[in-house]
Amino acid sequence: MKSRVILYFGSFNPVHRGHIALAEWVVEQKLCDQIILIVSPQNPHKQSTELAPEFSRYEMCEMACAESKYPEQIKVSAIELTLERPSYTINTLRYLKQNFGSAMEFSILMGADNIAKFDTWRNYEEILAEYPIFVYPRRGYAVDKFADRITYLADAPMFDYAATDIRSAVARREPIDAMVTPSIARYILSNNIWSPTLSIAELSRQIEEGEGNAAMLRIERGAHYFRAKEFDRAIEDFREVLRIDPSNAEARNALDMIEEILKQQ
Repeated sequence: MKSRVILYFGSFNPVHRGHIALAEWVVEQKLCDQIILIVSPQNPHKQSTELAPEFSRYEMCEMACAESKYPEQIKVSAIELTLERPSYTINTLRYLKQNFGSAMEFSILMGADNIAKFDTWRNYEEILAEYPIFVYPRRGYAVDKFADRITYLADAPMFDYAATDIRSAVARREPIDAMVTPSIARYILSNNIWSPTLSIAELSRQIEEGEGNAAMLRIERGAHYFRAKEFDRAIEDFREVLRIDPSNAEARNALDMIEEILKQQ
């Protein structure tokens, strides 16, 4: 009999208590023999200091899996970091099926936010036809698409935070222990991941060298300045974004917010 393996794709930026609690719940529901976190690579077209280095994200996943309730059943894989890029889920699935399909039966775990846009994925019909898909709830997302072709895990645990909340807390130098394990918190701090100073320095380098999307880089740097309460520098970045793209609502909203803050000071 083939081993039942659920593939849990994600950037895991960083892996947090919610990710592992969900994996543990899946194991406890006996939906698989093993669940594997598949760390997604850096998108070469979306360079950002918000996405931690690939190996750092893999290492944090490795620690989190080892510290889970079921370390023999909850694992991490770097397979997508070794395959041709850009990374497409269908290519990963084909590789795994070709190389391990004789011993393993694969299915996929994804959030309701992903199934909502699943028809934009490459060869999504092939994935639907050949791989069972388990969908866990995400706040604010209804599972309408493909409802008759997936298994909705309505009772799966949900958490009121996401990886973006962790990164923002790190940038504000706030505690993150409620969202990640102590070992992950120590790893993030000791490696200066999402350090505002380092992020600003890297964004400044990219802006000066003309790398990437200038408006997006300015938005990100302006957000760092805003969180650091360096409002003059934040204003400069957001105004430059509007010079590049006068319709940019994010920059306009940020400037309005700063204006309100300064009025109250």
